Amino acid sequence: MTATIRTAVIGVGSMGRNHARVYSELAEANLVAVSDANPSTAEAIGKTYVVNAYSNYHELLEKEKPQAVDVAVPTAMHEQVVTDVLNSGAHVLVEKPIAATLEEGNRLIALAKKLNRKLMVGHIVRFNPAIQELKKRLDAGELGRIYQVFCRRAGPFPARIRDVGVVIDLAPHDADIIRFLTGLDPVRLYAETEQRIHTDHEDLLFGMLRLPDGITAAVEINWLTPTKIREVLVLGERGLFRVDDLTQDLYFYENAQASGLVWDSLKNLRGVSEGGMMRFAFQRYEPLKAELQGFLKSIIEDTPVPVSGEDGLAALRIALALVEAGKTNQVVTF
Repeated sequence: MTATIRTAVIGVGSMGRNHARVYSELAEANLVAVSDANPSTAEAIGKTYVVNAYSNYHELLEKEKPQAVDVAVPTAMHEQVVTDVLNSGAHVLVEKPIAATLEEGNRLIALAKKLNRKLMVGHIVRFNPAIQELKKRLDAGELGRIYQVFCRRAGPFPARIRDVGVVIDLAPHDADIIRFLTGLDPVRLYAETEQRIHTDHEDLLFGMLRLPDGITAAVEINWLTPTKIREVLVLGERGLFRVDDLTQDLYFYENAQASGLVWDSLKNLRGVSEGGMMRFAFQRYEPLKAELQGFLKSIIEDTPVPVSGEDGLAALRIALALVEAGKTNQVVTF
């Protein structure tokens, strides 16, 4: 029989309410309560899933004593809320970014270790089945040597976001994906940013990253594109993988010259040529459900969480460096 974990969600706005929905559907979870600073929001979500609702999360922690808490509050509140939850004795999944600053993130990681509690960061894009399939094929060597990773994350301005710019809101996704797919951290980066419609922060970014092993990466992010685009490209010696995050599709465009040849033989060729294109078949599923199941499984089996605090901190470090590079017009070296 599968163990069930008493869970709660703090912050049930646009993202947190989806977390509450999924927990209510999972056999591994027993959703016991939700909390939101807006009492009417908390009451509405609590009524939907027939659980207790609170406007004060301290009251939730004291009365409900959840074993696992999902924190989906504004970034500026992450450190305080996560600290309180960890001190209450619960494990935590905090929405990305892990915190507003590296210092805050480091404190959360240290506290979780001190209290022997799980701390997972909600980098949901990792759990897209197309990304998981791509990772499996890269690890199997199907692309050969990786040359470049390109991430494009663009769409309309989300009115709900006011406390951070597009880089801190979206770049941690792509920073995490680049690290996840390559297993490498950047050694330097440069970025250009612009502020066009956001009142306080940047809303457009183009960043360039240098990784070890001769790998380059690029990130294009904005809140200015009328249509939503979520795309990851990985170029290598045998061709090009392309992921469409929105449709959960994975394609491979073959370099015909590389088919059946080893790299040493390719050195004598003058270029590449177009080969076949393949769209892979694999099981689709909701990434959020896979993410939360991974979190609960790590608690039940006492295994490492799929996305650690250190992973979240590394993604935040890259995002903050992109902001810095955009402001200073200087290369940031790690």
